Amino acid sequence: MSWFASLFTDTAAVAHIILVYALVIAAGTLLGRIRIAGVSLGVTFVLFAGLAAGHFGLSVPPAVLTFMRDFGLTLFVFFIGLQVGPSFFSSFKSGGLLLNLLTVLLVLLGIGVTIALYFLFSGTVSLPQMLGVHYGAVTNTPGLGATQEALDVLHYAGENIAVAYACAYPLGVVGTIACAIILRYAFRIDLTEEDKHWEDEEKAHNHEPIFFHVEVTNAAIEGRTIHQIREFIARPFICSRILSAGRVSSPTSETVTRLGDILRIVAAPENRLPIAAFFGSEREGIDLATEKSPVSTRTILITRSKINGMTVKDLALSQFEGVNITRVFRAGMTLFPYSSLHLQVGDQVYCVGPEAALQRLESILGNKVKKLYHPNILTIFVGLALGILLGSVPIAIPGMPVPLKLGLAGGPLIVAILIGRFGSFMKLVTFTTQSASLMMRELGISLFLASVGLAAGQGFVAAMTDGNGPLYVALGLLITLIPLLIVGTIARRIFNVNYHSIVGLMAGATTDPPALAYAATLSEKNSSAVAYSTVYPLAMFLRILTGQLILVVLWPFVS
Repeated sequence: MSWFASLFTDTAAVAHIILVYALVIAAGTLLGRIRIAGVSLGVTFVLFAGLAAGHFGLSVPPAVLTFMRDFGLTLFVFFIGLQVGPSFFSSFKSGGLLLNLLTVLLVLLGIGVTIALYFLFSGTVSLPQMLGVHYGAVTNTPGLGATQEALDVLHYAGENIAVAYACAYPLGVVGTIACAIILRYAFRIDLTEEDKHWEDEEKAHNHEPIFFHVEVTNAAIEGRTIHQIREFIARPFICSRILSAGRVSSPTSETVTRLGDILRIVAAPENRLPIAAFFGSEREGIDLATEKSPVSTRTILITRSKINGMTVKDLALSQFEGVNITRVFRAGMTLFPYSSLHLQVGDQVYCVGPEAALQRLESILGNKVKKLYHPNILTIFVGLALGILLGSVPIAIPGMPVPLKLGLAGGPLIVAILIGRFGSFMKLVTFTTQSASLMMRELGISLFLASVGLAAGQGFVAAMTDGNGPLYVALGLLITLIPLLIVGTIARRIFNVNYHSIVGLMAGATTDPPALAYAATLSEKNSSAVAYSTVYPLAMFLRILTGQLILVVLWPFVS
């Protein structure tokens, strides 16, 4: 049985290292499924499994712990960036701008409370430990990793800040949910009414393409082609079907219009009235999509890599005998097919036209689902390399002891967001299946949390029994509650933000998936999830940077 004992005693052996990580992650994942009052910690319980393993003597060489911690963090934030990249910039439009501004306020208030508490307890709690409390209170693991990086640069040799993080984390999760409950009863929220109001707001702000019908009664466009009319109006639209002389067909840009023709138009909502006015009048009570005709519809998945980065104009649809692309579906968004829109692998294009022509277009775009199952390794590793380079660039700020860096969390996150949004311009295939993306994120965060827990395990129990553990818990609860209650009140009382959106905002601003899971129990709509995904990228970016910024600004006064 000596071979079995060596698996647990030979800490330098590769088999021992893999076994320890496997046991910690498996135990943490299993225990994380346990729900208390409908709330579970999920993969975050890996941190506490690592703390327990470290406390009872399971250890991994420090160099390996550091590598696995940083590698796991890099993987996690990179795939988060790829996921949110396509919608990151558009999230600042309409209501998303307000939600992101409230997120900035919430982050700044959290920083203010953290700094105030540090000065109040400076004789008891060090600045690094207060930052550990801060990141536990806002349940942000990548921010903790970025701060640990900065501390390594500053040659910090004190208590591992993961101890304070672990003490504050559980009530950080519970506190976010408690704030949602407090606001619900403070403002006497009717959840059914909030659902109805959210649906009304979505309809009012919906900028997705719409369809409507117009009748040509304007004699000035008699005999003009659709291309000429589009130039006259100077507003983008697609004519997907035309009823002319009793026959329905799919027109091309060179199709000539006649008085009495009826056209099915796809355009942005704000262009509906001017387009209808130019043609003559809007025609109601008819839908050419339901009329018998040689026109078919098809949703085609782009899977051929040579299409990646091409614009709609590059497809030269005129050669496909009346095929029109009326919508492009990407990462949960519906896009209008502007001629300058760059297509990406993974996009779905909704097409209208003759069946034979649609089949030809399908053969060019691919529509082979299995091809998307193969991961795009080149894009991933090019992105990781660029992210590491960006994160390593020193940003010298006068008066600060060390240059500020985006680090292994900030650099890959920014590059991944940019690649997710603009990668197709460089012919980089950024599409990753949802299951593969989730797998890589879960693997990365599990490695990170296991490493943090194993490193801090020796000091966690001591901190809770003989050290500052209870104080860390109390301070963390204040950092959680105060900013959330203030911003939640402002959002509701001043801006009258929908309650479900407020809960999604709070969950996203604290990067707290368990809080989002709680929000999902309040409504069958996806209003909370929309708000969460709207603010999550900016919140993650700010959380990663602010800890380093606090550290380098205040370090000269405390070191």
